[in-house]
Amino acid sequence: MQMKFCTYSSGERPMSTTTTQDPTGTPVPTAAPARERMGRPFGIHLTGVALANLADGVILGGLPLVAITLTRSPGEISLLQVAFWLPWLVLGVAAGVVVDRLDRRHVQLVGAAVRVVLLGGMTWLALTDRLTMPLLIGAVGLYGITQVFVDLAGSSIIPQLAPRSRLSAANGRIMGAETVFNNFVGGPVGGLLFVLGAGWVFGVPAALGIAFLLLIGLGLRGNYRAERSPEPAGSRMHELREGFRFQVTHPVLRPLLLTGSTLNFANTAYFAVFILWMVGPESRVGLTPEQYPLLLAVLAVGAVVGALVAERLVGVLGEVPMLIGGWFINSALLLVPVLVPQAWAIAAAFVVVGFTNMGGNVVGRTMRQRLVPADKLGKVGGAGGMIGYGLMPLGALLGGVVAEVWSLPTVFVGAVVLNLLAVAFAATQVSTRLLREHETA
Repeated sequence: MQMKFCTYSSGERPMSTTTTQDPTGTPVPTAAPARERMGRPFGIHLTGVALANLADGVILGGLPLVAITLTRSPGEISLLQVAFWLPWLVLGVAAGVVVDRLDRRHVQLVGAAVRVVLLGGMTWLALTDRLTMPLLIGAVGLYGITQVFVDLAGSSIIPQLAPRSRLSAANGRIMGAETVFNNFVGGPVGGLLFVLGAGWVFGVPAALGIAFLLLIGLGLRGNYRAERSPEPAGSRMHELREGFRFQVTHPVLRPLLLTGSTLNFANTAYFAVFILWMVGPESRVGLTPEQYPLLLAVLAVGAVVGALVAERLVGVLGEVPMLIGGWFINSALLLVPVLVPQAWAIAAAFVVVGFTNMGGNVVGRTMRQRLVPADKLGKVGGAGGMIGYGLMPLGALLGGVVAEVWSLPTVFVGAVVLNLLAVAFAATQVSTRLLREHETA
């Protein structure tokens, strides 16, 4: 499961004072450095993230509800996840090269423009009652292609917008905004719009996409092409291989990639068919279509808190213990819907799931931005996405098949077991000392 506001002040914090001693031994007060400002460009980017994820959230809340009006087959429902994540497997590294070669702002704008056209077409299909599962799956696949480019460009541009000393806070704000508007606001709105009609589920995100284009196109000025370090001329294929080589040879990134990819694989299998466990008179929990997006909102509550306190928790716990511990708690709590299939128990567990997942995401992104040179962030992120996200369509496909042949609980329990094994592996491979040894200057 990919979890994507913060109330940190964007201004400088008042300087505190400490004391040193002059050569005679007399205490001399000195000012502690002020916290660096994020700046206006980061604020515009953050607002754009909020708009884009509000659109994503409306689709997240409404699309599964549209789908279950067309089919109750676990295999067909799981194909929505397959279609969304398959572009990472096919295009991840190539998109990373594009993001490193081109202006990252321009990549976001082109991707958003394609989305607006796509969503406009889906709105027309819904209003004319021509939606079918094949069309829905195809549209999700095209949307997933734009997601590869927009997500890579959006995450890679952050170090160009925020001070290096504030990367944890910047990522916390970005990922907090993603979660608030994706799940907390967009999910319930998507459920409400579904009640009004399927056309609203696609039409409102199309309008939000236009607002994003205007904001980023007119408000975020400047050149956001990555500064490339001197290197011998090589082929495009060399650049494609470079991202993979950096990932698989790095002693910190490699085990984190293997673990994160396994978690993505298992969690996508889990959530690809989760709506069938939760919604409808045939389901185990028995939620109505209007209630399901509220569960996503509860999940987002924990994620928002996690984004707000991530920077402070890192200072208390350390990055590696926070990441590994969060992964373990997150995975174990996914047993709750099977053991206690009651809405109140699942909601309580999902608050903690959202908290730990968001904390881990903030830490993981911040670590990567410090471990990878700026001019390689796109390629390395693309290679990681190709592996980590590329396994997700396979997980969704497997989840649908296992649910069809055996049962939904078999999918859920199997996913949790695989998650816990992967977390145990990461705990034996990554340490704080190893992380410090490999940070870039």
